[in-house]
Amino acid sequence: MKFTERLAQAWAKNDSLLCVGLDPDPAKFPAHLKDKPDRITRFCTAIVDATADLVCAYKPQIAYFAARRAEAELEAIIHHIHEFHPDIPVILDAKRGDIGPTAEQYAIEAFERYKADAVTVNPYMGRDSIEPWLAYADKGVILLCRTSNPGGSDFQFLKVGASRTAQPDCSSTGTALYELVAEKVAKEWNTTGQCGLVVGATFPGEIARVRQIVGEMPLLVPGIGAQGGDIEATVKAGRTAAGTGLMINSSRAILYASRGEDFAEAARRVAQKTRDEINRYR
Repeated sequence: MKFTERLAQAWAKNDSLLCVGLDPDPAKFPAHLKDKPDRITRFCTAIVDATADLVCAYKPQIAYFAARRAEAELEAIIHHIHEFHPDIPVILDAKRGDIGPTAEQYAIEAFERYKADAVTVNPYMGRDSIEPWLAYADKGVILLCRTSNPGGSDFQFLKVGASRTAQPDCSSTGTALYELVAEKVAKEWNTTGQCGLVVGATFPGEIARVRQIVGEMPLLVPGIGAQGGDIEATVKAGRTAAGTGLMINSSRAILYASRGEDFAEAARRVAQKTRDEINRYR
C-alpha cells in the first residue's frame, strides 16, 4: 500500500488530521525515566500507545535520536508503531538534501534501515537529488516548501520569476520561490503520486496559495502548539474539499504536557483536545 493510501485510511479511521512529532529530549522526561538506558524508547512508545487512535501519523525527528547515539531506539520505536499500530504511517523528519549517489544512501537509511513510510527532503539541489527517493514508489517524499521558522522568508519568499499558475495580480517577476517549488513538485516530480509538501502553520496565507497550486496533494504542517500557529486559520487555508489533505503536526505541547508519571495520559488529553479543535474547522 502506498503512503498516500495509508494516510487517507488513517484520516478516515481516526477522524484525525493530527500528526504527533516525536522529538525526545531526556532533559524534559519524567524523573522515573531519566536513568533508564532505554528511556527514549520507553517515553516515545508510551506516547504512541496513548495517542494512536487520535492521530493520522507520527513524525520522529532524527536529530533528537542521532545526537544521543539513539538510532537503535529510533528503529525500535518505528518497529513498535508498525507492529502495534500498523494503520498509522511514520514520517521520518530528516530534511535530507544531497547529490544523487549520497541521496541514494540516505534513502536506504530512511526506507530500508528505519522502515519509515515517508521522509522529509530538501528540494533545493534539484530533481536529480530527489530521484533516489522517488524510486521507492510506495513511500512518501515530503519536500520543504514554506517552512514555519521566521528565517524561512530569507529565501522562500523571494520573487524569482514567472509561474504557470501565477495569480492574476502577479507580474512576470512576482512569483515567490516557494510557489515555484510547489508547482514543480506538483506538475513535474509527483509522477507516482507519492509527494507532499511542508508548509508552516505560521503562514496561513501561503498554505492557501500552496493548496491552490497543488490541488489534493498532502501537506505536512508544522508550527501549531509551541510555535504559535493558529489552528483555525491553518485548517481553513489548507483543507481539501473533502476536509482532509493535512498532517498538522504538534510535538512539544503533546510530548511534555506533564513531567510526572502521568505523562502519557496527559499527552493523550492534549492530543485529543488538539484533534477535536482541528476537526471543528474541517
